[in-house]
Amino acid sequence: MACVMNGDKPKTKSKKKGPTSSEAEHEADGQHKFVLKTAKGTRDYGPVQMAVKEKSFSKIIKCFKRHGAETIDTPVFELKETLTGKYGEDSKLIFDLADQGGEILSLRYDLTVPFARYLAMNKISNFKRYQIGKVYRRDNPSMSKGRYREFYQCDFDIAGQYNDMVPDVECVRIMKEILNELDIGDYVIKVNHRQILDGMFDVCGVPADKFRTICSSVDKLDKTPWEEVRTEMINEKHLDEAVADRIGEFVKKHGGPELVDELFKNDSLSQNKFAAQGLESMKLFFTYCELYDVLDKVSFDLSLARGLDYYTGIIFEGVLKGQPVDVVDENNEPISIGSIAGGGRYDNLVGMFDPKNKTVPCVGMSIGIERIFALMEAKLQANGKKLRSTETEVYVATAQKKLAHHRMKLCRELWDAGIKAEQSYKLNPKLLDQLQYCEARGIPLAIIIGESEVQRAVVKLRNVETREESEVSQSELINFIKERRAPEEE
Repeated sequence: MACVMNGDKPKTKSKKKGPTSSEAEHEADGQHKFVLKTAKGTRDYGPVQMAVKEKSFSKIIKCFKRHGAETIDTPVFELKETLTGKYGEDSKLIFDLADQGGEILSLRYDLTVPFARYLAMNKISNFKRYQIGKVYRRDNPSMSKGRYREFYQCDFDIAGQYNDMVPDVECVRIMKEILNELDIGDYVIKVNHRQILDGMFDVCGVPADKFRTICSSVDKLDKTPWEEVRTEMINEKHLDEAVADRIGEFVKKHGGPELVDELFKNDSLSQNKFAAQGLESMKLFFTYCELYDVLDKVSFDLSLARGLDYYTGIIFEGVLKGQPVDVVDENNEPISIGSIAGGGRYDNLVGMFDPKNKTVPCVGMSIGIERIFALMEAKLQANGKKLRSTETEVYVATAQKKLAHHRMKLCRELWDAGIKAEQSYKLNPKLLDQLQYCEARGIPLAIIIGESEVQRAVVKLRNVETREESEVSQSELINFIKERRAPEEE
């Protein structure tokens, strides 16, 4: 099976046999020769692929609405100063737009910072919102790692002053609901707390001004071995070797509520004000996890850091445990999916835009739909399941010539009744061609009109899959089709 992912092709030496059809056409016109391709880090989605994506979006939005969220939309580009200083080392990945002699603009890096700007600009202190939109990263694209330059994010956020961990655990619950509903395989939701990380860095001897940059290094542990991360800390970030080794002892720990108890017994951590506050919050978090039935999917993992600077409290990340099907790119190389969801608490971000209103704490989560989509698409192909790219319920066909007007009239009646219907755009199509079209598109029902049926005011209703036919009067046709709809089609 192969889920083809668009990406950089390997450079191979090959003898050019001649220009492609598109190249030859432009050469003949005397125009500049170019290769038709998508930009690096982007891909096209065909009708079937979009059907998979829309189905995923539908499930995600249904979950967001179930939890009472409203939706907003924000511009795909922002003032550059809105985005800078919010992402730490990842700020270098922001796409800047060319100066057009006016405002200095950049493409949005995520949906979180624009949301915080929206709250500050509109003086909103309580809001539960969801948003789905494209974001942009000036990253070195790697389709084999699910890393794009343009991709969708599906965000859910809760803004407002509430009791500790109550909205946070609901975000984790939402993550579990969505990942279960999408049915992409077994997964784990790793959780940690920024205050615990800061306390850990403090007791290990990391200088306070290096907390965020060392946090960024630790964030790479999900895809980079500890030895490489340790080398980066020492050689690039000039951390003492002994300090790095002490960090290494902590980041190997993971577990459940029992790990919280174990860390409380560590005198250095329990007496550190950052770590102690974080551990108290995590203890409460696990209590709520049990009430919300998410304990089975949660792992307290001290290697989880999430490199973005704006996180202040709990952080979490959904990670697939092995891949249920093989996913490969266009060069037949296996794709490593990695993280499929993430989020955390960011209490100070709104205050960065409105210093007079610093009391808008927020927590949120995001679904990595592009990576999940790759898995869903691969799973469908591996199972040999054909997915429809249209929702047509009925195809209106004619068995003889000169019946196009009857066909058009019947289509109009079906459309007026809210039934999804199609017909041929040829006035006198062959019946076999019409039926084959139904089979190729997976259209479940075909209405066949012949001269005899017109005279008797009936139609033949054909089950395309079984090829069984029955006669139905035209006056009863609409109700007959509606009664036999699948429940989800209503």
